[in-house]
Order: sequence, then structure tokens, then C-alpha cells
Amino acid sequence: MQTFLRGRRVGYWLSEKKMKKLNFQAFADLCRKRGIEVVQLDLSLPLEEQGPLDVIIHKLTDLILEADQNDMQSLLLVQHVQDYIEAHPETIVLDPLPAIRTLLDRCKSYQLIHRIEDRMQDERICSPPFMVLNSECGPDTLEQIRKHKLTFPFICKTRVAHGTNSHEMAIIFSEEDLKNVQPPCVIQSFINHNAVLYKVFVVGESYTVVERPSLRNFPSGSADRKAIFFNSHNVSKPESSSDLTSRENVEGVSQPPSDDVIRELSRALRQALGVSLFGIDVIINNQTGQHAVIDINAFPGYEGVPEFFNDLLNHIISVLQAQGPESPPSGPVKGSVNVTNGSLWSPTPVFIPKPQLP
Repeated sequence: MQTFLRGRRVGYWLSEKKMKKLNFQAFADLCRKRGIEVVQLDLSLPLEEQGPLDVIIHKLTDLILEADQNDMQSLLLVQHVQDYIEAHPETIVLDPLPAIRTLLDRCKSYQLIHRIEDRMQDERICSPPFMVLNSECGPDTLEQIRKHKLTFPFICKTRVAHGTNSHEMAIIFSEEDLKNVQPPCVIQSFINHNAVLYKVFVVGESYTVVERPSLRNFPSGSADRKAIFFNSHNVSKPESSSDLTSRENVEGVSQPPSDDVIRELSRALRQALGVSLFGIDVIINNQTGQHAVIDINAFPGYEGVPEFFNDLLNHIISVLQAQGPESPPSGPVKGSVNVTNGSLWSPTPVFIPKPQLP
């Protein structure tokens, strides 16, 4: 046991559903074996009474959304967390609240991805164009769509990237279908990707890629067919099988994502936002072989990531070492990277930066 871990305290707040789904008690037990005390936080009480806390792990997405809609109870709970963070800047927060707010807004997260891609200047990455619709489609909507370089078909998504409704989407094939678009929403060009989605689950410097079913290919350009409404969560379940996920018309490029592209994308997102626990939805354009980021998720479910708890513990140890007075001058420990296709690499250490809003 590393002696510097003894007496360290990790506080966490997750919904009951999230705790059960992750079996988070097993993680608490794993921490205790390493001398780390784990505390389930009660947000109805001041966190000062539950400290001191070296690390806070949370998924406050529901509460943040409710607080932003002026729900008084949620405002109070989120404020308790914010008060503690401001009073104790040395506490490591997984993840910073401003970063979570960015990831809760698809418009902001897509803007961030495009800025990152512009900086990376890697021809292997080309995420789809998008635009925000804040009002009902009018006479000038089609011109705005063309101005943003969107093409039919395109995907219509809620602007809020969390909650049950965030999975409700539509494929719009023609100008006639624009009447089915319900603002406020984000529309994003559909890219044929041979019905395969790659979910990248990131934990600090480690990541795991899990292959999932996705939407089948559709002909490019406007088409005389009705809009298709679907639930993306159901479409991308591991066992999902339907006409929407058919692979009968697979064509062109079919290949898994490149390790170094995913590594650089995840590193860039960590540096831009200061986040450690997030998911990236990636597809491979079947015409060009380019990687396209179509969504980013705060603290995803980590289904299909058997080493999640070990990766999380290693990340906590790494950031504590980087920060603590007993930490070696060499910096963070390198995290292993687990990829379901069997490839393995160790990325260059990256210090967790302070959160920067895009």
C-alpha cells in the first residue's frame, strides 16, 4: 500500500440508479483495501460537515439541469457542492461543474469538438456539420441549413445531452420533413458508417473502445420518404437488432478507429475541459475512412469496461500523486489503455488542467 494514500478521503454522489448499475460499492471496497476512505455524500447537508475531502466523484447532471431551470431544491443541493469546491480549491473534482454544463449542451460540445479538430489538423478526423434550431422552421430555414453546409439526410437531436428525452432523435430526409423538427434542437448531417458505433469510455488517461450497433446506411441527398423517429439508446444496445441497424447494405470502408486518433481526441478534451470521466461516440465514414465524433457524454455507463474500477482508482492515485506534498517530481503515473480489439498502449502523461470553458 502506498503510504501517501492512507487517510485520504474520497466523497461521492451518484443517483441510486447509477450506484446500482455500476455496483459502486465494489469500488468503495477496492479503495478501502488501498487505505482510502470512501464517503457517500449527503447533499442536503453542508459538505463542510462531511469533509475533509481529497477527491469528489459525482454525477450531478440531473441536479444541474433542474437547478438551471430554477428548481429550488436542486439549486440548494448544487450550491452546497459549489460552496465546498470554492472553499477548498485543493479538492480534486471529477469532474468540474463548468465542464459538465458544457457537455450537457450539444451545441457547446459540438463547437468544442470542431475547434479541437481545427487545432489538430488531422485529415483522419472530420466530424459532421451541425446547426441549432431555436424556433419553428420557416421560409429561410433551408437556406440556413445550406449555409451551415448540412445535407440531407440529417439527424435531429435535443440540445440537452442528458436524460431520457436526449435519446429521442429523428432522421430527416427532405424539406417536407422539416415540419417534424421540434425546436429547440440540434441538427447534424448524417454520415453513413456501416451501422457500427464505437463508444469510447474514458477514465483519465485510459480508454476502452466498445463496438455497438448503429443506424444503417441511407442514400445521400434528399429522398422522398418519411422521417424516421428512434431512440438512440435502444438502437445502440449491445443486443439491438432491427431494420434500422441492418448491415445488409454495408459498403466502402469498414475499419475500427485508429488508436492514436482516439488517444489525441480524448487527450484534447481532457485538456480543454479538465474532465476525466466521459464518453465519446465515434463513427467511421464509410466513404473516406475518417473519424467523426457525433456525441460526448459526461460520466457514461461504462458498460463493457471490465476494468473501470481499477482504471478509476489508478486515475485517483495518479492525480493525488501529482498534487500531494509527497508526490514524486516525475508527475502522474501512466494509465494503461484497454481496447476491446486487443491493442494496448500507454499515453504520454498529461496533468489534469484547471477547467477552461470553451
